[in-house]
Amino acid sequence: MDRNQKVSICIVGAGSRGRSYSNYSTDFPDEVHVVGVAEPRDFYRNDLVEKYAIPPENVFNSWQELAAHDGRVADAVIIATPDQKHTAAALALIDKGYHVLLEKPMAPTREECERIVAAARAKKILFGVCHVMRYTQYTQKLKQLLDDGLIGEIVSIQHLEPVGFSHQAHSYVRGQWSNEKESSCMLLAKSCHDMDWLRYIVGSKIAKVSSFGHLRHFTAANKPQGASERCVDCPVEPDCPYSAIKIYLDLVKKGHTGWPVDIITPDTTVAGVQAAIKTGPYGRCVYACNNDVVDHQVVGMEFENGASGVFTMTAFCEGSGRKTRIFGTKGELYGDGKIIDHYDFLGKKHALIDASKVGGSIVSGHGGGDYGLMKKFIEAVATNDQSAILSGPVESLETHTSVFAAEEARKTGRVVAL
Repeated sequence: MDRNQKVSICIVGAGSRGRSYSNYSTDFPDEVHVVGVAEPRDFYRNDLVEKYAIPPENVFNSWQELAAHDGRVADAVIIATPDQKHTAAALALIDKGYHVLLEKPMAPTREECERIVAAARAKKILFGVCHVMRYTQYTQKLKQLLDDGLIGEIVSIQHLEPVGFSHQAHSYVRGQWSNEKESSCMLLAKSCHDMDWLRYIVGSKIAKVSSFGHLRHFTAANKPQGASERCVDCPVEPDCPYSAIKIYLDLVKKGHTGWPVDIITPDTTVAGVQAAIKTGPYGRCVYACNNDVVDHQVVGMEFENGASGVFTMTAFCEGSGRKTRIFGTKGELYGDGKIIDHYDFLGKKHALIDASKVGGSIVSGHGGGDYGLMKKFIEAVATNDQSAILSGPVESLETHTSVFAAEEARKTGRVVAL
C-alpha cells in the first residue's frame, strides 16, 4: 500500500474492546477508516454502522458471514470476539488474506495458538496480538532506560497486577471470564500480556516457571448467612463490598455510564441498570455463581539470561494500577505506569522520571496502550512492514506458551521448563 493511502478495517466483535480500537479512526481519519462490522448483537452492530456510516453490503451478523463473503471488504480485520471464538475466526479470515489484529489471548489452548501463528506465517499476512502493555509511552521509556544500561544488568524483577475486588467480581466471578471451560484460565484471560510484558522488559525468554494460587474466596462456602441469590433482595447487601448495587448502580447515579456499566446492559439509564441487576448475570451473589477461575496467583520465573522474576495477580486490593520493581547491578527502578523512580547505587540518590504523557484522545485505554497498538498496526499495514508491530506472531506464541506452562505448574505443583 501507499503510505498516504488510508487503511480500511473491519471490526469483528463490536463489544467493549472492538469499539475501543475502532475509536482510533475517529481521532485519525486520514490514516484509517472503519468500513465493515461483523457482530451478532443488534445494538452493538448497529451502533458501529451508524457511527462510521458503514454501507449495508459490509454489515455482517457473524464472522462466518464475513468469511463467506466474496473477496475482502477491508485491508485488515480486528478480531475482538470472545476468547473461545478466536481460533475459528482467525483461521478463516487469515485464509481470506486479511491482515489481522487479534485480541489477547490468541486462543485458549497452546495447540490453537500454534495453528493461528502457523496460518499467519504461511499466508504471509501482517499479524499482531493486542498485548497493549508493550505500546504505552511508559513502557517504551522504561525499556529505553533499561536497554541504555541505567541500572546495569537486570538481576530480578517483581511485577504486581492488582486486579481489584470490584473488577474481579465483575469480570471473573459474574462475568464472561469466570469459568475456565467457557472462556479460559484467569492467567491467560487477564494476564497473558503481563507475562508478555515481563519477557519484553527483561529482554530474554522465560526458561522455567513455578506457580501457586487457587479460588479462595468466591465460593458457596463463604456465602454469608442469610444471603440471597441476588443482590436486589439480599438482607446482607449493605455490608457486602461485592454488591452489584454498589458496583454498578452507584456509578450510574453519579453519571458514569462507561465500563463496567455499559458491559452489563446497553441501556445505561438508572432503570436499565436496575433491570440488568435484577434479571441478568451481573446481579447474582458472588458466592452463588458458576465461577471456577483463581482469585489470586503467583508465578515465579527464571529467564534464559539468568534473571529471576515474580508476578503476582490478586483480586484482594483496590485495583489502582500495575506496580513493578526492577533490580539491577547498578541501581533499582520502581514504576507505577506513570512515574519511574530510579535509585542509583553509585550516587546514592533517587531521580523521578515522568513517563505519563501520551498522545491521542484514547489514551485512557490501558494507559495509552490501545492508541499505541493501533498506531503501530495501522503503520504496519500501510507500509507492509511486520516489524512495526511490537507483538508479532512468533514472540506472542512464545509468551502465551509461558502462560500455559505456568498453569501446568500451578495445577501439578512442579517447576515447568519451557
